[in-house]
Parts: sequence; C-alpha cells; structure tokens
Amino acid sequence: MRSILTPVAPALALHLPDEASTLALGTRLAPAVRPGMSIHLCGELGAGKTTLARGLIKALGHEGKVKSPTYSLVELYTVSRLHLYHFDFYRFDHPKAWQDSGFREYFNEASVCLVEWPEKGGAAALPPPDLRITLTPAPSGRDVTLEAFTKAGSQCLTSVNEPSSDPGCAPA
Repeated sequence: MRSILTPVAPALALHLPDEASTLALGTRLAPAVRPGMSIHLCGELGAGKTTLARGLIKALGHEGKVKSPTYSLVELYTVSRLHLYHFDFYRFDHPKAWQDSGFREYFNEASVCLVEWPEKGGAAALPPPDLRITLTPAPSGRDVTLEAFTKAGSQCLTSVNEPSSDPGCAPA
C-alpha cells in the first residue's frame, strides 16, 4: 500500500472563468513539463480536464486535434522533446482494470503521463503524481487547485505563478 502523498509546496488555488482561461492554464504549465512526469487531472464530468489537457498539449507543439481518450483509454502525442501519453480511466470499473491494462510501462523516465480519472486506476496501484490538478465547476467557470508532490511538480506551480498577460487565470 502506498503512503499518503505529502505536498512539497503550498497548493495553488485559481478561478478560471471560462474555457479560454482553462486552455491558458494548460499553456502556462507547458514550459515546466519534463520527461518522467505524471500529472493527475481530477474532477467530475464536465469539470474541464480534457480542455486543460488540450491547452497543455497544444502549447507543447501538437498541431492536430486533441481528443478525449475516453474510448481509446490512451492517446500518444509526440511533441517537442516529449512522448506524452494522455490517459482517461473513466471507463475502468475496478482498480484491477489498471493492472490488466498494461499501461504501467508507459510511466517511465522518458514519458509524460497525463491522467484523467486517476482514482479509477486505483490509488494504491497507479504511480504517484508529480502534480495533481483538481477542477471543480463553480457558478461562473471553474475553480482549480494545483498540488505539487515533487520538485518537478513544484516547478509547474512556479510556471503558473509567473506573471502573465492572461487576466483569466486569477487566484481564487
């Protein structure tokens, strides 16, 4: 059984008023993403997980369509210097599905793994995240909490905190 994760930096809370600001958050994360990272995207259906992933993947240089991997379970994007695997475990009905999937090999020092619905993969089985992003629908837009569990995750928080010309990414 895996121990409880301990953040290495204070969590960052933001309010994103619309889809454009959610895409912009993904763009602001991109410069800090490094090989070997695992990023978990948490939140209910429609919270903006795939939109955030789309902003990140596009900012890394992918020019084609970024689709939700809900039915394929994983989409590979070779962008810039990275092999990025975008997972969606929504359809997993039991944590054993993660073990049977054969996806463990993708979580390595050369890849970036972006995981939607990590809780469906089984908390004890899935490799721990460097960064966990939780999106929650709000009356106007969505609230987002970013938690870093490694130095690489902390660098993502720094990247998001740097001054930006985007007024849509406001502290919550």
